[in-house]
Amino acid sequence: MMTMRALLERAERYFPRNTAFVSLSGDPPLTWAEFLVRVRRAAGALRSLGVEAGDRFALLCRNDPRQAELIHAGYWMGAVPVPINYRLAPAEIAAILEGVSPRLLAVEDHWAGRIADPVLAEFREKVLWIGCDHGDRPDEPVYEELRDASPEDDGGPSAENDDALLLYTGGTTGRAKGVRLSHTNIVTNGLQLVGPYRVAEDDVMLHVAPMFHSADLLGTPFSLTGAAHAYLPDFTPDVFLNAVEKSRATFTMLSPTLLIRIIREGRLGDFDISRLRRLTYGSAPMDTVWVRRTMEAFPGVELVHSYGLTETSPILTTLGWNHHLDGRRLRSVGRPLAGVELRIVDEEGNDLPAGEAGEVAVRAPNVSPGYLDRPNETAAVFRRGWFFTGDVGRLDEEGFLYILDRKKDVIITGGENVWSGEVEAVLYRHPDVVETAVIGVPEETWGEAILAVIVPTPGSDLTAGGGEDALIEHCRRFIGGYKVPRRFRFVDALPKSAMGKTLKAELRRLYRSG
Repeated sequence: MMTMRALLERAERYFPRNTAFVSLSGDPPLTWAEFLVRVRRAAGALRSLGVEAGDRFALLCRNDPRQAELIHAGYWMGAVPVPINYRLAPAEIAAILEGVSPRLLAVEDHWAGRIADPVLAEFREKVLWIGCDHGDRPDEPVYEELRDASPEDDGGPSAENDDALLLYTGGTTGRAKGVRLSHTNIVTNGLQLVGPYRVAEDDVMLHVAPMFHSADLLGTPFSLTGAAHAYLPDFTPDVFLNAVEKSRATFTMLSPTLLIRIIREGRLGDFDISRLRRLTYGSAPMDTVWVRRTMEAFPGVELVHSYGLTETSPILTTLGWNHHLDGRRLRSVGRPLAGVELRIVDEEGNDLPAGEAGEVAVRAPNVSPGYLDRPNETAAVFRRGWFFTGDVGRLDEEGFLYILDRKKDVIITGGENVWSGEVEAVLYRHPDVVETAVIGVPEETWGEAILAVIVPTPGSDLTAGGGEDALIEHCRRFIGGYKVPRRFRFVDALPKSAMGKTLKAELRRLYRSG
């Protein structure tokens, strides 16, 4: 069976004595047999609070084995976990809860202030508190106590196409959408990634991506092979490096933003990270300059570039460690995983030949069935069995995919299409550019003007007189004149999503009004 319950049963049957979870807080590690006992008791706790198969229940919690227990308890009993972004404002969280209508809300005590009082009043006894003393909340259920007091629940079987998980998109272009992921979606992608990630039974995956993000599902191939997991609740470069040392992690996933911070700020030489064997990066573009710096900073660690979306559970393509070594395709996101059909299409949905740019469309068993209660938006991008990603890309003659931009981020200036990613890649070659985002802003003559928002190196000359002219001359060495930004803004930081993706919609709102 291609269900997450079957995955758990497999782990318990074949790897009962293998370590399943490594604690970063000093607790003893859990074997897969011990973890399944906790999962069944967590299912019993959920059932005692009224959660049944088919129900949705929401979670607001940092990366934590207790959240993993609850999510897997949902898989075990056929309920649908909904992890929510704890970085959202209370009003945004309330809006998601209103749309989800969960039977239960599990909240880490740390985030109690993120839940608006009217929401707490509405849920009343249907709030399950994680990580607090019962004495602090004497009249409300506390997860750890309820789990330990609950009998092991038999759960219930799920159909392969039943919803297993509901994840909300980052909302980088507007209101977040609930993406329905089935059991088949998640298990399939786990199977697809075992080979590209070279997963072994003795691996330890360090989860850095927040559990409300689809990147956390990269742990699935490690569960399939009886490997171990460790969860990092909060990130700083040195906290991450210490966690790699403490957990003896062999694999992790990082966004480019976090990688750049580790290289720039982290004390790499002060921690033993010698067990780290492989590292995948993704969720946002990373310029080849930083790819090479990452290879230098982590010698002997195999890099894999992973590209995908929440709607694809999440990975579609990988660029393997061998292609990083030869260096010829560092701008590529690799080739499709087994079982993924990928096309480049024009506005009418017709296939385009190799080398031509168009929208990336995919068909695969790891593609979501659609969005929760959003029939029009589902119909707009899930058409005739294909998912139209909204990404602009091209394929080369050997099937390697190059992502050029998001469709919404293409700048049309003087009738010419400009890929913002291409301009950003050139700006990253300047030694004093730490980060950049390129957007189009209204311009009377050309339709749109190209604006580059720059985070400069502290103390650099870019913000002094002549910095803009220097960047213009720099860009002219690499790209055509119509692609060169003529407007610049220098800022301390770019607005980012939880996974470090630049929120260009916010930049457009800020700068289109001048």
